[in-house]
Amino acid sequence: MGTSDNGGMRERKKLATRQALSTAALRLAREHGPQNVRVDDIAEAAGVSPRTYNNYFSSREQAIIASLAAERGARVAAALRERPAEEPLEHAVLGALIEQYSGDAEPDPDTLALVTSAPALHAEFLDTIAAIERPLADAIAARTGTDHQTGLGPEVLAAAVSAAARVAAQRWLQPEPDTTFSVMLQDALTWIAPALRAADR
Repeated sequence: MGTSDNGGMRERKKLATRQALSTAALRLAREHGPQNVRVDDIAEAAGVSPRTYNNYFSSREQAIIASLAAERGARVAAALRERPAEEPLEHAVLGALIEQYSGDAEPDPDTLALVTSAPALHAEFLDTIAAIERPLADAIAARTGTDHQTGLGPEVLAAAVSAAARVAAQRWLQPEPDTTFSVMLQDALTWIAPALRAADR
């Protein structure tokens, strides 16, 4: 039991360090502009060494965006697993994804301005959207009782959802979007709803 407790404590410490680094990176980027943030600055603000920083992130852009992404892929998959079993797959997937970008989680205008201020940040933000694909495929497979080692369905559906979310993000990142990201995401996801309905059959 001691070994298990120690392992759990190590994981919590690693997660706390990652969160401290990403929070510091985002704060410094907002205060000074992302181009003026150095790895040493992020590490110092988080109370760790630059070497420790390099164990968690490969670039300052990745660290800045990590706080915005907040492990959304895992959270989307967990939300899908928690939806009622009798709920149609279409509604379950759309609901699980949209709730991760609604309300307090809705990206604000300051975030939009930050993400669009540098091409590398823009690209990193889009990569975090695409990162929902693998955990989502696992959750869809579990929900539909499909073995996605042999069947392509869950991976294809997850790829379609990820692509729709990425398209919504690209549109939202245009200058002065005329709606919120969650509304744009919902609109994009309606285009793949027929495929999700078909999977329920």
